[in-house]
Amino acid sequence: MTATPNEPQRGSGDAAVAAAAERAKLTAHRNVPEFEDLPGPGDTANLRLGPSLNDACLALLPMVGVWRGEGEASHPSLDETYRFIQQVTIAHDGRPFLTYESRAWRLTGEGGEVVGPAFRETGFFRPQPDDTIELLILHETGVAEMFFGKPTAQTTWQFGTDAVLRTPTSEDVSAASRLYGVVEGALAYVEERATSEHELQPRLSAKLDRVVG
Repeated sequence: MTATPNEPQRGSGDAAVAAAAERAKLTAHRNVPEFEDLPGPGDTANLRLGPSLNDACLALLPMVGVWRGEGEASHPSLDETYRFIQQVTIAHDGRPFLTYESRAWRLTGEGGEVVGPAFRETGFFRPQPDDTIELLILHETGVAEMFFGKPTAQTTWQFGTDAVLRTPTSEDVSAASRLYGVVEGALAYVEERATSEHELQPRLSAKLDRVVG
């Protein structure tokens, strides 16, 4: 698989800070587009700009940003394994939740050219006072998933579905899990999925670099 989030290797704290500062030279001034005529504060994916992050979201602070990179899709329910590029936007407007939006584009097996759009997702991270995190994700395929999870370390989070809702024309999904981690400045994740015919097993994985925040 492309990436398995793990805790960062132990090393020099000064080196980690220096690496983060170097990355920030390219990303610190960027943010999500905003229409200036909307009332109230807009969404921000940059902790340096816009409203302050709500205290309830501090456990998710490392995830805030816009992330881009490559990943792999592989599951018995798919016709074939394929690679994709993906953009994930995790933002906030000062209230006690984070917004989540993901877009992906399928790549050819040779050369890595984009051949068309892949999966899309939208949702919310909703942290709770008992340190659990509700994650709601809606897929363009007619599937709605309700996850519950919590941090497993300062920069890793694990989620599993409590409920999956499907339209009559949706893809076959019965359960899912997600593991996210910020590893050496990149957002990595693995998604596992179960269907009516297959047990829970890896389906998507990716490693995404920060481009905003």
